[in-house]
Amino acid sequence: MDYLKTTSDQAHPEFDVMVVGEALMDVVTTGTLRAEHPGGSPANVAYGLARLGVNTCLLTAIAPDAWGRRIEEHLSGAGVVVLPGSTSLTRTASATATVAADGSAHYDFDISWELAPQTPAHFPKMLHTGSIATFLDPGASVVKSLLEQAHRHCVITYDPNIRPDLLGSHAEAKAVFEDLLAYTDVVKLSDEDAQWLYPGMTFDETAAHILGLGTSLAVITQGAAGSYLSTPGFDVTVPAVKTNVADTIGAGDSFMSALILGLLNRETEGFAPGVLEQLGRAAAAAAAITVQRPGAHPPSLEELNGLLESQRVG
Repeated sequence: MDYLKTTSDQAHPEFDVMVVGEALMDVVTTGTLRAEHPGGSPANVAYGLARLGVNTCLLTAIAPDAWGRRIEEHLSGAGVVVLPGSTSLTRTASATATVAADGSAHYDFDISWELAPQTPAHFPKMLHTGSIATFLDPGASVVKSLLEQAHRHCVITYDPNIRPDLLGSHAEAKAVFEDLLAYTDVVKLSDEDAQWLYPGMTFDETAAHILGLGTSLAVITQGAAGSYLSTPGFDVTVPAVKTNVADTIGAGDSFMSALILGLLNRETEGFAPGVLEQLGRAAAAAAAITVQRPGAHPPSLEELNGLLESQRVG
């Protein structure tokens, strides 16, 4: 059986998911080796959604240079529609990722983030944003305005994907994050995000705090320790999928893409424990496939359903 289904064959005149946020070139260095991969957390989420068959568009800011063209070709090759106005910069941003022996990555950024004011004629079923795009002005103010317009019309998901080197003070960053929660239905944090934003809090305390600020579902990923999904009524812990790790680049974004697809399929089922378990297991499987290969290369829907089926049979 297919645990997740594509949404591309459903009759719908507009996009199922609109992603808003940065696209950049990941320059990955491992020892003496160097490779370039299109990246940026929101762009990775959009790419992952398209790989899963979701009708997806991306509002971003790139330049009409070699890196920008390569990023756009990468996204459109998977089926992502890069929205008009996204080619607006004079230089495409980059992030240099230095990969350690355990596969973890440290990032250095060369980025600016600007968007023209947005007033959508139509809203998608879901809108996802996060990462640098929600913190770095002047574009962050446009993103917030867009969420203010959209949150009454569609489901909003948010992954802050904290990059401390690009933020102001802890207090300023926390205030920005918490301001956006009033317009957000689902929030995903990594364990590092949670510990940076709320030092001294346990993960269940952090989730409870976030839920108290207005969101309906708080998800905290913990790498090999699995993930924690919490609502005002229920919470579940879902184990990670054991796998060989090439690097962790894009793992959280693949998790997010599969989580969004699960939310699209959820329809009116709510957040009962069984629903949370299914959401978490599918997202964990997507992340496990991604970490097996270098760079942010998320699974296809066929690959994801294949792994979920093998887990069920096993």
